[in-house]
Amino acid sequence: MANNLIKVFGSGHTEVRAVNGISLTVHPGEIYLIMGPSGSGKTTLITILGGLLSSTSGSVVINSEDVTELKENKLPSFRLNNIGFIFQSFNLLSSLTAAENVAVPLIAKNLSRGEALAQAKELLKKLGLENRLNNKPADLSGGEKQRVAIARALITNPEIILADEPTANLDSKNGHEVMLKLCSVACEENKSVIIVSHDQRIADIAHKVLWIEDGKIVRTEDGNHKKVCSHENLA
Repeated sequence: MANNLIKVFGSGHTEVRAVNGISLTVHPGEIYLIMGPSGSGKTTLITILGGLLSSTSGSVVINSEDVTELKENKLPSFRLNNIGFIFQSFNLLSSLTAAENVAVPLIAKNLSRGEALAQAKELLKKLGLENRLNNKPADLSGGEKQRVAIARALITNPEIILADEPTANLDSKNGHEVMLKLCSVACEENKSVIIVSHDQRIADIAHKVLWIEDGKIVRTEDGNHKKVCSHENLA
């Protein structure tokens, strides 16, 4: 997926290599957790992987396309069709219901409003929000908002899900429940998932945990995915 990625900010004595030669491959159905201290380069890395920031060198291949080679005007369409984003702050539209928020990406792909809403409601039901379909964000708990955000990320059937600090605004119980839901859907839908977080508990749903320091992967560990993301635990 990513090969020898480098991102340099500044030049000369002010040069900073935020990402310094990172390579990684995440297969369908796998969940990778990226951890590291503030300023380690993990957010820069996930931003490059999502086509939101250009790299200085290296490549990112998603669905047989090198994201780093795409022209600026092609990136929005590529992201819409291939990448699902989950953000720390949810980024839901306050004037829309849960179902309408999830339907937005489908409407952007020119699906009819009725069909988009029907698909959005089905996915929200799968995530346990059948009683919140018509609620606006102000009427949802933090955990419910994040599940809506997960549904929005999944609704276009993307190749990969990128999550930036998805549990940062949630208490431990809601954070655990949201991550189990994401784990369940990733398993069922065979999605690649990359999560950036300071939350060590997310290692419980990950296949691999990557530690980044100074823009480099310094350690790789196995997560506890097989133990936690079993059919028994997700029932």
